[in-house]
Amino acid sequence: MDDSTITVYTDGACSGNPGPGGWGWAVAPDGEPHGSGGDDRTTNQRMELQAVLEALRALGVGSEAGHVEVVSDSTYVVNCFRDGWWKNWRRNGWKNSKKQPVANADIWEPLVDLVESGDVTFRWVKGHSGDPMNDRVDALAVAAVPAK
Repeated sequence: MDDSTITVYTDGACSGNPGPGGWGWAVAPDGEPHGSGGDDRTTNQRMELQAVLEALRALGVGSEAGHVEVVSDSTYVVNCFRDGWWKNWRRNGWKNSKKQPVANADIWEPLVDLVESGDVTFRWVKGHSGDPMNDRVDALAVAAVPAK
């Protein structure tokens, strides 16, 4: 990683699963810029994905952004890109190994397209472990959860 790398932390939160949820992202080291939003009825995994999608869109991945490192406490997000799950999903018409529709394909598809169009890497961080930036995006996501 060099000085031109943008490191963005992302997180999702849900009150009930499914239930109202929120997502948040922030650029290290000081949390600026940042963004957040929510949905009345969603799942934690959808919010984890939405956080990454919104962050990459806001940072201009695929156009003006250079290398972006996404840091997430979601193994769902990180492992998909690290292990290339999406390649088989796409090859199989967005069906999983059980020939069922891939969960959250409506977010995965544009997210994969964006990641492919830019220079994006992923790193996992343990959630709720005292990492200040992970705590910051967790707070953004929780604050964005719509009231029940």
